[in-house]
Amino acid sequence: MKGRRIPFVAKEGIPLLFLALVATVACWQLIGYEYAIVPGVILAWLLLVFRDPRRIIPAVPLGVVSPVDGTVVEVSLTANGALSGDAHRIFIRVKSLGAYSARCPVEGKIMDFRGTLLDGAEVGACSGLWVRTDEGDDVVLQFHGHRFGLAPLAFPGYGDRIGQGQRCAYLRMTRIAEVQLPINSRLLVKEGQKVFAGVDVLAKLPHP
Repeated sequence: MKGRRIPFVAKEGIPLLFLALVATVACWQLIGYEYAIVPGVILAWLLLVFRDPRRIIPAVPLGVVSPVDGTVVEVSLTANGALSGDAHRIFIRVKSLGAYSARCPVEGKIMDFRGTLLDGAEVGACSGLWVRTDEGDDVVLQFHGHRFGLAPLAFPGYGDRIGQGQRCAYLRMTRIAEVQLPINSRLLVKEGQKVFAGVDVLAKLPHP
């Protein structure tokens, strides 16, 4: 299955962790323990950066969970988002040493932006992860502020089904996550609030 997790750390970090471990052991055995300090520190740092902890997804019907570890920096409205019509937008500043994997806010089907310019959409806004729930609600996850041009790497493909809180992408060097929700959703977070991926509920979708 796409996105199957590797215990403890994200799969993308395995090669770097292996190299750092080999360097640490080699320095310790061949030169001396004092020379193993630097590669050992690098190994510890990589473990923090690429860690992928298990998360217990809350049982909240129609809940929208946070896609990332971080802090809510803006809660606003837009009339020109990725999908037509008004929408709520929640911006989350990604925690530098938070979990490396992003998680899908809701359960549903991955939709395709390509070839479809939605009425009222901003120019260039039709990108990201668009999920349509079984109740017909549309939720969009986008990322902004990629360092060194390293955009998140998504796991699911168009037409795939994905679960609420399921790992959906590697964050890489992304600064900001944005979640767009239907205008009649009930928001449950405020600016300045800290949230954890797949655990904290940002909002509830409108369907009863």
